[in-house]
Amino acid sequence: MSLLSLLPEVRGEYRENANIAKTTWFGVGGQAEVLFRPKDVDDLANFRGKISSDIKVSILGVGSNLLIRDGGIKGVVIKLGKSFVEMIYSNKIIEVGAGALNYNLANYCKDLSLSGLEFLVGIPGSVGGSIAMNAGAYGSDISSQLLKVEAIDRDGNITILRNEDVGFVYRGNTLDEGWIFTKAWFKISEGNKEEIENRMQEIHSARENSQPIRSKTSGSTFKNPTGYKAWELIDRSGCRGLKIGDAIVSEKHCNFLINLGNATASDIEDLGEEVRRRVLNQTGIDLMWEIIRIGDKF
Repeated sequence: MSLLSLLPEVRGEYRENANIAKTTWFGVGGQAEVLFRPKDVDDLANFRGKISSDIKVSILGVGSNLLIRDGGIKGVVIKLGKSFVEMIYSNKIIEVGAGALNYNLANYCKDLSLSGLEFLVGIPGSVGGSIAMNAGAYGSDISSQLLKVEAIDRDGNITILRNEDVGFVYRGNTLDEGWIFTKAWFKISEGNKEEIENRMQEIHSARENSQPIRSKTSGSTFKNPTGYKAWELIDRSGCRGLKIGDAIVSEKHCNFLINLGNATASDIEDLGEEVRRRVLNQTGIDLMWEIIRIGDKF
């Protein structure tokens, strides 16, 4: 019996054996058993409330911080579409769909001379994924700007969560993994468009100069341990330029792993684990993955 026959009726689209790996920044990995693109938030809530708890459900943003393993992802992978990208500004609050790109949100604010979210231009990914990861850079993070979120729980209930309800921690949150973010509200300030644009250009230039953003990579590989920079620990442990298969530790910024073109997901994950082993042996510090690894190895 195919998985598709076990899924609830929806108004959106199901697709079997979907090749989603190539949509991620690493460009590696296997297929999704079923890919689901909900029509809107009510369609997603209906699906979430009716699907059997025995079927695994995953959420896919734009794949900027994701490694899909070579065996692919069992169950249903949800991908938010165009009905989840709308942006509305009113009374110093931005309302934005979770599927919107951080880059687009930052530019939307710039065009309206609104300040506070400039840092998002330096964080690849979607708003929903950034909330889940409490993404941050250049002196700010999601938790410092977020007012509230709309989210769907495991039972299909659409709920509004305040900032403090999310339980933000460094590069994450304390909510049950079953929650799916669908919309967010951010506080914002009126500002000077030229100053906002200049700040965004500074962030872009800083990324260009310090990170291998034109390579097949996936952002920072490991979280910064308290009191340390992950890249410094990696460099000190002799891992800059370390290679397994066609995966390599970036020479430009050694907290980035790069697919040179023909790497497998296993090459990349094995390289990351080797970096962790060497850093632990050299420094006694156990690096924690920041990149989300999902799926089966084989």
